[in-house]
Amino acid sequence: MAPEESVEASRLLQSFERRFLAARALRSFPWQSLEEKLRDSGSELLLDILQKPSGDSVTLSESSAIISHGTTGLVTWNAALYLAEWAIENPAAFTHRTVLELGSGAGLTGLAICKMCHPRAYVFSDCHSLVLEQLRGNILLNGLLLESDATAPAQHPGHNTHNAESPRVTVAQLDWDIVTAPQLAAFQPDVVIAADVLYCPETVLSLVRVLQTLSACQKDRQAPDAYIAFTVRNPETCWLFTTELGKAGISWEAAPRHNQKLFPYEEHSEMEILKLML
Repeated sequence: MAPEESVEASRLLQSFERRFLAARALRSFPWQSLEEKLRDSGSELLLDILQKPSGDSVTLSESSAIISHGTTGLVTWNAALYLAEWAIENPAAFTHRTVLELGSGAGLTGLAICKMCHPRAYVFSDCHSLVLEQLRGNILLNGLLLESDATAPAQHPGHNTHNAESPRVTVAQLDWDIVTAPQLAAFQPDVVIAADVLYCPETVLSLVRVLQTLSACQKDRQAPDAYIAFTVRNPETCWLFTTELGKAGISWEAAPRHNQKLFPYEEHSEMEILKLML
């Protein structure tokens, strides 16, 4: 097989592998491209596709409905996939650091960071009880040890009974509208992340309030890095977010686009990651 044909076959193989591992509908697989390729290269490519996929993986339990039980947090959204790819390409942003994720949902981004970026501690957070229940299950499903629910992992500085290679993992129930500065300060995060949480004006205002509170409650500690990933669905919502950041005195810059292509996305999805200076 010629080098260019080998590259094309490898891309086709990766396309099948990503869609299979992401449990995408069969109609989304590139069957026509496979048929055309098989005419030229025979059954070798088909055997490769049928072999067990390689590499580390994240296993998730999700809802099959976009909105279920009054929440959108039971499914994985595109920006969570995008942020996970960015993290895998930029592990130094998380290695040996404490990460607080706001609005963890099903947990894919955090699980990828815990497995691939070696944080010291990781705090998954959300507010809906069913989301938190599913989140705990997904953490255990991926072989991570989950500390007992607590206000913050900082309350257990000496707790290190499991593998030193694994981060301390906790799940916290955080309602952005009522969480207090002491509660946020107790997490002592080095990094704050969120993905696909800019879906309505009310949520944007609540998120900026939390980010502003995090910025103000650090005292003598260095302010955490913050990365917010989102799908550009409504430009007005994105404009509101950056406008409210300016009012709160939080500067930002667009993070460079990454080269990792690990997940299949819906067509025409436009995603961004903003790095905030809290």
